[in-house]
Amino acid sequence: MLDRVRKTWGAHLAAGGIAQFRLWAPDEPVVRLVVDGTSHAMRSLDGGWFEVSARAGAGDRYWFELSDGSCVADPAACAQAEGAFGPSVLVDHSAYGWKSASWRGRPWEEAIISELHVGCFTPEGTFQAAAKRLPHLAEAGITAIEIMPVAEFQGERGWGYDGVLPYAPHHAYGTPDDLKALIDAAHGLDMMVLLDVVYNHFGPEGNDLTRYASRFFNSDRPTPWGASIAFEEPAVRRYFIENALYWLGDFRFDGLRLDATDQIRDTSEPHFLAALAREASETFADRNVHLLVEDATRRRNLVRRNDDGTVALYTAGWNDDFHHAFHVVATGEDRGFYQPFAKHPWQAMREAMSDGFVSPKTAKGIALDPTDGLHRTDGRVPPQARVSFLQNHDQIGNRAFGERLASLGDSVQLRVMTALLMLSPQIPLLFMGEEYGESQPFFFFADYQDELGAAVRRGRLEEARSFGGMPHGKTADDLPDPLDPRTFAASKLHWERAESAAGRTHLAFMGQLADVRRRHIVPLLSDCSLPSFEVHAARDGIVAIDWSFGGPVLELRANLLAETRPVPPIHGDPIFGGETLEGADLSGPGVVVAVRRD
Repeated sequence: MLDRVRKTWGAHLAAGGIAQFRLWAPDEPVVRLVVDGTSHAMRSLDGGWFEVSARAGAGDRYWFELSDGSCVADPAACAQAEGAFGPSVLVDHSAYGWKSASWRGRPWEEAIISELHVGCFTPEGTFQAAAKRLPHLAEAGITAIEIMPVAEFQGERGWGYDGVLPYAPHHAYGTPDDLKALIDAAHGLDMMVLLDVVYNHFGPEGNDLTRYASRFFNSDRPTPWGASIAFEEPAVRRYFIENALYWLGDFRFDGLRLDATDQIRDTSEPHFLAALAREASETFADRNVHLLVEDATRRRNLVRRNDDGTVALYTAGWNDDFHHAFHVVATGEDRGFYQPFAKHPWQAMREAMSDGFVSPKTAKGIALDPTDGLHRTDGRVPPQARVSFLQNHDQIGNRAFGERLASLGDSVQLRVMTALLMLSPQIPLLFMGEEYGESQPFFFFADYQDELGAAVRRGRLEEARSFGGMPHGKTADDLPDPLDPRTFAASKLHWERAESAAGRTHLAFMGQLADVRRRHIVPLLSDCSLPSFEVHAARDGIVAIDWSFGGPVLELRANLLAETRPVPPIHGDPIFGGETLEGADLSGPGVVVAVRRD
């Protein structure tokens, strides 16, 4: 049975060819609905709401007409006919025939995630084309895809983080049914689908909420993108919570990744983030639904576990500490976000892998928990509550020239780092193409004009400084133009590499790591939700960590240097890389992972 969640906002199809339309417009004295050219007066309700029922059906186009005679799109539209500035389209979400109707998801500990951008994942850049490539990911052992934001944004191309209509899949990627078919195909391959959603701001162009609902925003609490969203307002709160339920219900996504939750400010009790997590858990109690956070302030309480090991609020959080420490070791870069990790990178690496959080003592200058309703430092955070990666869209695309790690570091050392990513208890995430060794850059790109476009161009230099800096001898004039369609085209995957000898070899390596993880590490995580760990003292270049799962112990030893070095002994049976270990010496770069059962 399809999970359905009735929305407070937007349009809803009813029986008998009737649809109900609702809009929160507290600044407006009157609002009219225009459906396929026919105008209807909307009834004013308490609290700034307007409502009307009218004859309409799936596929009909409609606007809301404000008191000044101008027309705006439905902020909760399920589809847009002509992009962000065009009319909204009525969608019948009950019409799609699900092939994988019995799908209820997978346990979180089984996740091996591939992050992808729909527009760059295939030459066509559509939901339909992406669905055809999913068997390739399944071959690599991927069990989940995480799709970068698809909410309607202005223009034809962009990363998606400047969405303005959060309920409508972007028109360039396809229809709502096309997106459902992509999810359906993934489920047919036993693959979860997660969606990246942005609840901290709207894009700079195409958002009309300020014209009729100024209380939607709070200018007294600025964010990097302008006024913050006023989550204390009940209508605003419902807008975003219902958006999460909409994607999880009508589209059957298996989870959501909330972007930049540190910029979601709320003085309500419970905090918006807590309210969303609890309502999603209650609404989809019969499914494996996983909520993730990207939280720069590193709040443990968001991903802590209850005393019985169950998820308290969010399933996991992105582990930028892991990336930054590994990136410093791999590249030697020490500017921008990497500067706090540059003094003690090896210690930072050990802490990021074991505890999941690098301590302020090790990396001075990293963001800390804020004092708010979610501040708590004593919560248990198991390794599977952290999503780790060697690269992602931010860490590649915000670089000056969009280089992947394969173009920046030693290939043998990177192979060892990949094994550490895949075979530690944290949940691994790859960026699209990483499974076959893609070397094609991934750039920042957008589709803005005039002064807004000029501002985007100016901002690229500052971003580059934060992500490793400008290469020697390069200037701002050398940066790829983010507004040039060729920059977008140059960010697409080169699938011919996946079919090359080098690509197939790398794909086989990733498949081997995924198989080792599935057979040996996932069962440990399944049997013990709150493992403990021990970090062994070692010289720089060596990582030696044991995770205890209430009996079995996962032993990891890595030497990321080019010469043989002593490592703490392994007592278990090797599950990967045992041929590189001779006694207590490990040749490098090399890694050994074992399971000890006392």
